[in-house]
Amino acid sequence: MPFTYNRTIRFQDTDAAGVVYFANVLAICHEAYEESLNVSNINLQLFFRNNDFAIPIVHASVDFLRPMFCGDRISINLSPNQLNPQKFEINYQIITPENEIISKAITRHICIDPTTRTRKELPLEMIHWLQVT
Repeated sequence: MPFTYNRTIRFQDTDAAGVVYFANVLAICHEAYEESLNVSNINLQLFFRNNDFAIPIVHASVDFLRPMFCGDRISINLSPNQLNPQKFEINYQIITPENEIISKAITRHICIDPTTRTRKELPLEMIHWLQVT
């Protein structure tokens, strides 16, 4: 079952044409990712300032199926998938209250040692998050 994050599109998310600016869709997806970590009892302050590991995004893509406007209510369904011991991806579906898919996104993440910048296995807290989300 995917994790669902509900949100309202804000004016700051939009561009001069009044639709969500393309890069902000990834920011909204990242909000959903952060909230899913938070509800899994991962301390976000420690997670993003960890000296033992870092989990950067190495790939991101978005498909836009319909524009989003200020005031639109959306839900982001997030489904992570472990690809190997060091890597996972998250599939996002942004949907309307009527369950219409209006955008899809993917982010791919790897685990690295923050000092050497070399790959390492995902920590147990992330393995657990991948299994329960």
